[in-house]
Amino acid sequence: MLPTNLFVTPYVDTVFYDGHCGLCHGAVKFVLRHDRKGAFQFAPLQGITFRESVPASCQAGMPDSILVLTTSGDLLLRSDAFIYILHRLGGVWQIPAALVTIVPRPLRDAVYNLIARVRYRIFGHRKNVCPIVPQELRGRFLD
Repeated sequence: MLPTNLFVTPYVDTVFYDGHCGLCHGAVKFVLRHDRKGAFQFAPLQGITFRESVPASCQAGMPDSILVLTTSGDLLLRSDAFIYILHRLGGVWQIPAALVTIVPRPLRDAVYNLIARVRYRIFGHRKNVCPIVPQELRGRFLD
């Protein structure tokens, strides 16, 4: 069981992503494009923000894909992180979030883990840990 209330950013949730994963870069760009409220900030799993926000004892067993640290301090992994992001984006994105929630967590996490295992082969490996984004959005990225 992961501890809750790890680190609280008062206004926005933090999406941690694998900075070397092409799929994760695409996911970050997707969230940026649809996050009209500015509900998310972003930090690579390879960065200092992740190391300082999540205890080392928890980091070892975590997936190296996308995680969400909520404003309440909860750390969401795998499909729970994906569902949470869609739900927070609001609007039409709440429909797929609700549909995916119907699937039992062990099954959705198994699919998530399968995609995570093959993501480098399909989407590539990036050298730069931050996706290329317009200047006005760079302030939403933490180290």
